[in-house]
Amino acid sequence: MTSSPAGALLRADDVLARLAAVLESRRGADPASSYVAKLYGKGLDAILKKIGEEATETVLAAKDGDAQHLVYEIADLWFHTLVLLAHQNLGPEAVLAELDRRFGLSGLAEKAARTPD
Repeated sequence: MTSSPAGALLRADDVLARLAAVLESRRGADPASSYVAKLYGKGLDAILKKIGEEATETVLAAKDGDAQHLVYEIADLWFHTLVLLAHQNLGPEAVLAELDRRFGLSGLAEKAARTPD
């Protein structure tokens, strides 16, 4: 569990599920009224471009050493990856299940078990 700025304890999967529900609700929204609907309307390439931008901003924030800025940029990155998942008809539960599957595995062993592309 993590602590929110307001001091309430939040479960990460609860936050992700709530956000996924909002992202799903934006599917049919008017692009003029919703940033997410606008991203969906622009399609996969626009979503991927935004993730690339956010990943770069995350790297730069990490290099700057400002913890709050890093958290802000990672929140943007996570948000846009959740938009991508929703666009692909997936949700955060798919990623959480994969992370759970890997839990307790050696990272080296997990990587060695992957099939080559």
